[in-house]
Amino acid sequence: MATVMEMAAEIIAAHASTTTMTKEELLSELTEVHAALSALEKGELPTDQTTQEDAAPAVTRKKAFGKDKIYCMICGKGFTTLSRHLKTAHDMKPTEYRKQFDIPRTQTLAARNYSESRRQMAIDRGLADNLAKARAARGKKSK
Repeated sequence: MATVMEMAAEIIAAHASTTTMTKEELLSELTEVHAALSALEKGELPTDQTTQEDAAPAVTRKKAFGKDKIYCMICGKGFTTLSRHLKTAHDMKPTEYRKQFDIPRTQTLAARNYSESRRQMAIDRGLADNLAKARAARGKKSK
């Protein structure tokens, strides 16, 4: 059976093969994984990530909402939209995320440039006109 250090090294090697990491990041990740595996081996629970997540945001709110990217305040990774990342990586709904970091409902969870490009695409395709026509047709039918 492999030792805890060997298992940690294999896990980090697999992660490093797909992600570029600095020497410091490798060492810190190796330390974290080794500590988690050692705790599991002793029958203890590793340090709970939710307490780390609640402690302090990885990114300030001002830096989180950029023009080209929106950064997750839990892990600090950048995305064009945040909703899917929250569900898959943190098993969290956007409303829970907003509540945790006191983000108003009026603040979109998408990068400004992304939202603007989607808005412009809808205008170019005439989606607003089509919606108005459909609503007018529906109004005539119900009368």
